[in-house]
Amino acid sequence: MFTNDRRQVERTGKYGTPRVQYLQELVTEFQNTTDEESKERIVAHLANFAYDPYNYTFLRQLNVLELFLDCMTEPNEKLVEFGAGGICNSCVDSANASIIIQCGGIPLMIQCLSSPVRNTVNSALGALYYLCNPATKEEILKPEVVELIRKYAAAEAVSVSFSNLAKAFLDKHVCR
Repeated sequence: MFTNDRRQVERTGKYGTPRVQYLQELVTEFQNTTDEESKERIVAHLANFAYDPYNYTFLRQLNVLELFLDCMTEPNEKLVEFGAGGICNSCVDSANASIIIQCGGIPLMIQCLSSPVRNTVNSALGALYYLCNPATKEEILKPEVVELIRKYAAAEAVSVSFSNLAKAFLDKHVCR
């Protein structure tokens, strides 16, 4: 369920931690830990907050979008998966999409199309669907990318979610 100020006050309660402070604590914990499992848990948690428009301003303020993108450059597939999920969850917002594009998110999402992790591929397909616009089409609609997305569209027997996301992408952005 999406949050608003009234609901946030109800959920936080009189002595609870305000949302922006809680998110800041997660970011700080991520930056200070060297434990990979802790990092995975924190990024997964942040990615869950990224689906709610109420949090978008906080995510931008705390540079969480950049944190997601940084995770996508790590060798740890879980960090890549959760980073891509966070990008996918937040990129529907135009201000978030602008930051993601400016910080080199498109090549990272394209790279995720070849991931061995299904959730990462789903997130990449979803994110590219929202990030593709007249200003980014040239970068996203390269022949090799479109061909890969067409393969996913045809792979209904392997993964219905890949196929459906890929078909939606092609229907919206590519003349079949």
